[in-house]
Amino acid sequence: MKVPSPGESITEVEIATWLVEDGDYVEKDQAIAEVDSDKATLELPAEVSGTITLKAEEGDAVEVGAVVCLIDTSAEKPEGGDAPAKEEKKEAAPAAEAPKATPAADTYATGSASPAAKKILAEKGIEASAVSGTGKAGRVTKEDAVKAVPSMGTPTGGSRGTSRSKMSMLRRKVAERLVEVKNTTAMLTTFNEVDMSPIFALRNEHKEAFKAKHGVGLGFMSFFTLAVVRALEMYPAVNSMMDGKEMLSYDFCDISIAVSGPKGLMVPVIRNAENLSFRGVEAEVKRLALRARDGQITVDEMTGGTFTITNGGVFGSMLSTPIINPPQSGILGMHNIVERPVAIDGKVEIRPIMYVALSYDHRIIDGKESVGFLVAVKEALENPTEILMNNDVKKALEL
Repeated sequence: MKVPSPGESITEVEIATWLVEDGDYVEKDQAIAEVDSDKATLELPAEVSGTITLKAEEGDAVEVGAVVCLIDTSAEKPEGGDAPAKEEKKEAAPAAEAPKATPAADTYATGSASPAAKKILAEKGIEASAVSGTGKAGRVTKEDAVKAVPSMGTPTGGSRGTSRSKMSMLRRKVAERLVEVKNTTAMLTTFNEVDMSPIFALRNEHKEAFKAKHGVGLGFMSFFTLAVVRALEMYPAVNSMMDGKEMLSYDFCDISIAVSGPKGLMVPVIRNAENLSFRGVEAEVKRLALRARDGQITVDEMTGGTFTITNGGVFGSMLSTPIINPPQSGILGMHNIVERPVAIDGKVEIRPIMYVALSYDHRIIDGKESVGFLVAVKEALENPTEILMNNDVKKALEL
């Protein structure tokens, strides 16, 4: 079997996990491996049934089209199900080794040390015989060695272990892109605050009827997405990006939504958000979030956005400066909602306030446009009935 192409621009993938072992019998279309590209994690299905021979290790980077396994189609399916014989060996192994462990434990001489303890003591020049062991038969354990080692700080006897693991191709690519953005764009961030009281009132009044009719909840994302679409139409430079020495502008709004998936941050795209209603946005957000959570999101579903919305508020973030999702020129950061004292008509009132942040590429977006864009988003969110619903709430929510 050769590695299929996950997308037009992808030339290399990484074997993240083999879901089968060498010598297993696999069925056609059975998932045999998970492979990481620089954009997504995808399952690799068996092309035919037979006995598999693996030709690549987990963590190997392989080119698209390279052979990663062989499947012997002449092999017959084992009787009694698909459980391979190796599983029986794994179960039998501990029973065979168990009798050896007990007598060995009784033969430790006083002052002997475990391998880990020996290493620690050798590094510090301390003899094992000089340490009082708390293990069986007086054996010096790793904890004993740690406590015996002089410390520059206060000795606590706590663990000071470390671990090392290889970053996935997706995570490495994200890291490269983030550094590239910081180095190649003139990124600035402007901030504002939004009084969420009007949206709270609308949701409290209509969320039950909305969910009963449409099968999805009336969340904050639909309000923010439609507010962003309106602001992008008012300030088209924010819906543009650099292309060499030219500025490429779009007459449509493909909104990327940052969601947390099992393999890390993923950014699926809501296509033509300018044509969607509140119900349409909520349904699409739910669909994409479920696909990202279940690892079913495709490269095409995460490619081609013109502007990004990210919600750090779900994790408790009060304020942040989100990094632009290249090659886009702007990203809106949502944050948590906190009751704060604010001045309303000369009086102090407690209102649910969210801080919002717009990071933008100053090479093509001026300060006036960036501030104006964020103010337009604020205006729409603080007066959604008039600006986003045309003073007809039931029609806008399709109730």
